[in-house]
Amino acid sequence: MIIIRTPREMREWALAQRQTGKTIGCVPTMGALHEGHASLMREAVAKNDVGVASLFVNPKQFAPHEDFGKYPRMFEADCAMAEQIGITAVYAPDVETMYPDGYQTYVTVEEVSQGLCGAARPHHFRGVTTVVTKLFNAMVPHRAYFGQKDAQQCAVIKRMARDLDMGIEIVEMPIVREADGLAMSSRNAYLSPEERQRALCLSRSLFRARDIMELGERNARKIIHAVREGMADVDIDYVELADADSLKPVEHVQGTIVLAAAAFLGKTRLIDNIKFEAK
Repeated sequence: MIIIRTPREMREWALAQRQTGKTIGCVPTMGALHEGHASLMREAVAKNDVGVASLFVNPKQFAPHEDFGKYPRMFEADCAMAEQIGITAVYAPDVETMYPDGYQTYVTVEEVSQGLCGAARPHHFRGVTTVVTKLFNAMVPHRAYFGQKDAQQCAVIKRMARDLDMGIEIVEMPIVREADGLAMSSRNAYLSPEERQRALCLSRSLFRARDIMELGERNARKIIHAVREGMADVDIDYVELADADSLKPVEHVQGTIVLAAAAFLGKTRLIDNIKFEAK
């Protein structure tokens, strides 16, 4: 496995792979890798000739009061995991390389980035789409793999790739959960043992909501109320039921929807969601 530090070197390497007919699958990450990331990397390796993962904590998607400074950084362990899985190259630029002095260009996806996490973090998705565009430009992938846990991020990136004619297949992979149901996240490491137990209310409330939808409930207000009742022990940021593609809120479950929740446990913000297809 090789480690590449600059966009020029990354692009030259990627284009050389493509010139020999190889397909490239990429997994953009901020590091602090866990089994959720590993599932994406395994799929990238299995479904492409070469797999590439990025390790870059992106300052542009953090607000000044958020956790950029303390976000976990485990470069050596992350590289070891990637190599064991079979990743061919790790792209690990530094902040100065990605955003040199005078940087002023950003990518914005409008409607899909509104609401849900975008309501509380108004500049977050502009930072995500900008960095992902830069990563795509350097890694030149055929396919890119993202986890469903960040459902809004997936929807935003799919829309960006479609609208900007990027010619990259965006592959959304299922949420990977701990044995007790908690969605895997690098931020889970922030939780105290007591907060870790309380965090289970996110997944349990969403699973109960899925059960009542499977039994025929279609009223969004009643479904959201049921989730909020189950999350009474945490500080709820939002619970929303939306169309899975547009992320516009719906009043009645039809087609494929995403039921998404975000909550604070102390200073730690966690998100989770389920997708449901109404038959």
